[in-house]
Order: sequence, then structure tokens, then C-alpha cells
Amino acid sequence: MAEQTNPATTSFPAPTISLPLGPDVLRTYSGALICLEIVFGGLVWILVASSNVPVPLLQGWVMFVSLTMFFCSTAYLLLFLLGLADRINTDWNFLDMFYHFVALLFYFGAFLLEAATTSASLSVNSSICVNIPSGNIATVLSYQQYNINVAATVFAFIATMCYGCSMFMGFKRWRK
Repeated sequence: MAEQTNPATTSFPAPTISLPLGPDVLRTYSGALICLEIVFGGLVWILVASSNVPVPLLQGWVMFVSLTMFFCSTAYLLLFLLGLADRINTDWNFLDMFYHFVALLFYFGAFLLEAATTSASLSVNSSICVNIPSGNIATVLSYQQYNINVAATVFAFIATMCYGCSMFMGFKRWRK
């Protein structure tokens, strides 16, 4: 008597992966961009945390995005470095494009909020007397804190551009 196979187990397609697995992923543009996303995201996280967060409502979102995307990008890179991506049956090209699209949206918002916090700062002199119209946000930052926020804004912009380039390359791989 012939053994019957379950048709449900044989109908799953193989995972769609265009990126190489293992250390070879670091030799691709996408792998290098993911490494840059991790580096610049970590810098944004460290710089915003070291600025004493003068506007928690705005910079709280920047901290959330930079921390979340730092860990998500690290986990995503580890899936490819450890070769675990071929064990999960999914369309990795679509998942790559979708992840980077969401990260781009979040990081663009975080960049804008960090830039708004930095641009709304007032320098601290020996005495300060400023009349601020109601409804506007003004932060009083020391020179060092202002420089830290400027650096965080620049690195958030660079991280946003890295996520945008990764999304564009993921879109090209997905459409093939």
C-alpha cells in the first residue's frame, strides 16, 4: 500500500530571498545599509539620551523610534547573518521593502521632531528675558545640549536616508 502525503505540507512555496545568507550579506549594498542604519540609529539614541531630553513629548518619540529601529534592524541583520531567513517561509523581498517603508515613515517623523526641538532652542546667557508668544514651543538649552541636539538631528536625517535607500532597493528586489 502506497503512503499518502499530506498535500498541505507540500504546497508551501520556498521562501523568496534575494539577499545572500551568512556573512556574504555584509558584502551587498543592502547589508551595508542595514549596518549603517544600526550605527546611525544607535548614535541618535545615545545623543538624544545624553541631551537630558528637554522636551519629553517630542523627544520621547525620537527615543522610541531610534531604540525600536535599532533593535529591529539588529534582529533583521542577525536573521540573515545566522542563516535563519531560509527557515521561515515568507516573501523576504516584500518583508524587506515593507519593514524599511515603516521604518522610513517613523524615522522621518522622528527627524522632524528632533529638528523642531533643536530649532526652538534659545541660547542661555548670563541673564535671559524672552517674551514668547503663547502656543509656541521654546526650549532653553546650554551650548553643549544644543550641539548634541544638532548632531542628533543630523544623524537622524542620515538614518532616514539610509532607510529610504534600503526601501528603494527592497522595492526593486520585490518587483523583479
